[in-house]
Amino acid sequence: MADQISVTYYGQSCVAFNFNDTEVLLDPFITYNPLAKGIDIDSIQPDYIFLSHGHQDHVADMALIQKNSNATVVAIVETAEWVRKQGVVSEKVVEFNFGGTLRLPFGMVKMVYALHTNSTPDGNYGGFPCGYVFFIGERRIYFAGDTGLTLEMKLLSDLGLDWAFLPIGGHYTMDMFDAVRAAEFVNCKNIVGIHYDTFPPITIDKKEAVTLFRESGLRLELPSIGEKIIL
Repeated sequence: MADQISVTYYGQSCVAFNFNDTEVLLDPFITYNPLAKGIDIDSIQPDYIFLSHGHQDHVADMALIQKNSNATVVAIVETAEWVRKQGVVSEKVVEFNFGGTLRLPFGMVKMVYALHTNSTPDGNYGGFPCGYVFFIGERRIYFAGDTGLTLEMKLLSDLGLDWAFLPIGGHYTMDMFDAVRAAEFVNCKNIVGIHYDTFPPITIDKKEAVTLFRESGLRLELPSIGEKIIL
């Protein structure tokens, strides 16, 4: 039976994967995103929450959603320590680090490099930022998190990635032009854009972005907030 995988976009870098009926939420930032005001946050009930790093626009709703859902939260070691300080019991926190691979009920997850900074909302050191590669049966999905273009991405080129979630807004991360190069580095033609339009410095021309990717032989998906797409 083929793996059933879909994703719902909640704005900024917040996406919710459904991996064969397991709900996996990444970088929850909804309540404070004016573009996501139509989202009922109480309806989001993930089994797992993954954090790419500790910046406010990636973790603001972690505590509330975790409390509502009793989700397990996964993060790099130092960000995981901040998670515990928010009242999440240790049994519901999984910490790991670069080179590590988790074997979870829905599949495997490998932590990979991201080129960015990382602090937690209280101003403390959050460890390094990261991305994740999800291995779901025969499918491979890369969530880059906040990152600049980096040669480390070439280490993923032989994984046979089916989809890559790449930041495209520029200013704080890669822009659309660097994201095209990133897609080439990771050897993936199916891209979902994240980390754009939320704030003025990262507003993009969506038509320009789609055209740029198409002319580069790539498919770029820019789902509306709340939209679900099948992967």
